[in-house]
Amino acid sequence: MASWVLTECGLKPLPSIYARPRTGAITYKPSKIRFLHSNKGLTDLKFPAKQISCGSLRERNWGLKVSVPLTVSSIEGEEERGEKINAVNGVEEQLEFDPGAPPPFKLSDIRAAIPKHCWVKNPWRSMSYVVRDVAVVFGLAAAAAYLNNWLVWPLYWAAQGTMFWALFVLGHDCGHGSFSNNPKLNSVVGHLLHSSILVPYHGWRISHRTHHQNHGHVENDESWHPLPERIYKSLDKVTRALRFKAPFPMLAYPFYLWGRSPGKTGSHYHPDSDLFVPNERKDVITSTACWTAMVALLFGLGFVIGPIQIMKLYVIPYWTFVVWLDLVTYLHHHGHEDKLPWYRGKEWSYLRGGLTTIDRDYGWINNIHHDIGTHVIHHLFPQIPHYHLIEATEAAKPVLGKYYREPKKSGPLPFHLIDSLITSLNKDHYVSDTGDVVYYQADPELSISS
Repeated sequence: MASWVLTECGLKPLPSIYARPRTGAITYKPSKIRFLHSNKGLTDLKFPAKQISCGSLRERNWGLKVSVPLTVSSIEGEEERGEKINAVNGVEEQLEFDPGAPPPFKLSDIRAAIPKHCWVKNPWRSMSYVVRDVAVVFGLAAAAAYLNNWLVWPLYWAAQGTMFWALFVLGHDCGHGSFSNNPKLNSVVGHLLHSSILVPYHGWRISHRTHHQNHGHVENDESWHPLPERIYKSLDKVTRALRFKAPFPMLAYPFYLWGRSPGKTGSHYHPDSDLFVPNERKDVITSTACWTAMVALLFGLGFVIGPIQIMKLYVIPYWTFVVWLDLVTYLHHHGHEDKLPWYRGKEWSYLRGGLTTIDRDYGWINNIHHDIGTHVIHHLFPQIPHYHLIEATEAAKPVLGKYYREPKKSGPLPFHLIDSLITSLNKDHYVSDTGDVVYYQADPELSISS
């Protein structure tokens, strides 16, 4: 079609090969093309009623005040141009995404996206997982004791330690109340499961509640929180090595139960610990008594079947469980390819803190440890039973957008996570003493030595 151009004395159509105007500056940006003029079409042009000479037009420099399209493209051409611009915009948005910025959605938006049945707790279904796991634990122990072969024992230690970790996750659901709506049932099952693997149920439950209520907060978080620089630099070299050099951090859980993290005091076993408030004393005493009873039972069994057999049947699988617990909980909050923020002061919120958690894929282990790797939605809504976490996560993804970090797919066994663990231990050492949005920094000396 013909294009209209402004000639010296008026308007007249010219062939399309002359469509490009002689004037009009264009600014180019990565994702957009903009005219320096307004986007008015020719129908918006208004001429004064009085006679205007051709020379007057030249003096007024109409080419700088009137914008017209460079070309009139076909629909197909516009679509192609739009696709290119959208592609560039997508790259720009990806580059500009700030994980520490407040999200454009609310917690209620995520909640509304999750199907209602995902919130339903079925105690019979929950108990079926307990029966399954306990049966496997006793079956493995009976088979290993019967075979009593050094070719079998290493396989048993790996399998039984993983099953101890599965028992912990079910007790963890009891602590959150996602096991059932019956607090007494949750408490009884939680004590039986956690005491059997030497975890003080109420002591852990209360500190874990603190972790969830303050996730992502530098000072107030309870689990694997970062050390401010002043505390980090006050540690001796041995303590730094024990906290940041593999395999030592993966053996930390029993010591954490007794003494917590650097910069914090108190014990999960002591009712007067600053972890607890006065009305929680009875709960803590009860859990510590159950833990003590389990220790006494193990000593008694040691006299019956011998300490070496107890070592093989229980103690080594227990430490395998500890490695699983430390590995999984650490990688829930560390080791992503992109640096994730931690917060203080007014910048922290429950939603923003929860969005710094990370989902992980554990291959075959996903089903065994009850999908605890599906962790973002669990942190935001710990009331959701573990058997609904995957569906709830899929429903929430469109709302979460780039604040959800898709986990790297695992093979049958999650060996790919070893690299994430080692890399993080070498880089994530401390955060700044100041600032309300901070990121992990590396100690060059510790990184080099690692």
